[in-house]
Amino acid sequence: MATPHIYASDVAFTPTVKAIQARKGSRQAYARSEERGWQQDISPDLAAFIAAQTSVFLATANAEGQPYIQHRGGPAGFLNVLDRRTIGFADFSGNRQFISQGNLADNNRAFLFLIDYMLRQRIKIWGEARVVENDPDLLARLMPEGYKARPEQVILFTVSAWDANCPQHIPQRFEAADVAAILSERDKRIATLEAEIVKLRAMNRTG
Repeated sequence: MATPHIYASDVAFTPTVKAIQARKGSRQAYARSEERGWQQDISPDLAAFIAAQTSVFLATANAEGQPYIQHRGGPAGFLNVLDRRTIGFADFSGNRQFISQGNLADNNRAFLFLIDYMLRQRIKIWGEARVVENDPDLLARLMPEGYKARPEQVILFTVSAWDANCPQHIPQRFEAADVAAILSERDKRIATLEAEIVKLRAMNRTG
């Protein structure tokens, strides 16, 4: 039988975790963060962060507790905030192992890990998830427009608690499309400046 949670962070800070924190000297600091409270509702800032992501890691565990992490990706906006506690996304056809779906059938506890390397920010979201099959209207609603993938079903994730980590040790990386756009703007600017130089040289020769 699960221990009732006093704080939202108890989903992660179990009595065993708290005992280790106490032994290693961090319990007092985390006790203060408990009083301030981890958030349970999806804030506007979190919703914007979720909408910008092109990648997410979904963690599940089977009935025996064996964990599994699966990557899911798509264009920005493939993760949808449906209400203050619900995130939904179309589950695209992949290698058809169905490990996550099988795990969720036995154990609905789940976890989402989102990381933005450019901003060096990561978000941890605890909750429960379920697979929705045979709902074409919901699938169509969550399918990114124009994305070349075959949607198979929907995953709905109900948020229990979430926390934002500090950027320490996150390497800064940039999306290839963002880098290409920046380089394109640079090249356009260089071409403009070179054209101005040619024009000025011509004016000097005729002047």
